[in-house]
Amino acid sequence: MDQVKAYTLHEEHTGWLNKLHFYTDDLAVLQKQLELVVSKNNAPEFLALAEHFQNQFIMRKEQIDELRHAIKEHENYIESKVDTNPAAAHVSLHDHTKERNTVDSFEEAFNSLRREFIGFLSKYM
Repeated sequence: MDQVKAYTLHEEHTGWLNKLHFYTDDLAVLQKQLELVVSKNNAPEFLALAEHFQNQFIMRKEQIDELRHAIKEHENYIESKVDTNPAAAHVSLHDHTKERNTVDSFEEAFNSLRREFIGFLSKYM
């Protein structure tokens, strides 16, 4: 496994948490847009697509919560190492490649969903 400085991991965690905050806000905006377009259209094929997006938004919100929890757990691990030895901030720890890949995959999926939803909105608004 690769080794990375604890402070580098902390900085990456902070960046990820900021991104997740952005995605949470973005989901709220997308949800409002969905509610607006649903209030103006009740065709069966439209409602089926609207339900699809509603379900996707719920899933993405759950993923954000899970990612935030995993990041905070890893941050707590790093803090425990530093608390026991203040010099540990400059010590190398195992890189969190799995978490990085998970965040990257989430971002790709979220951006794909956003593009798909914008296409949906352009068709039905």
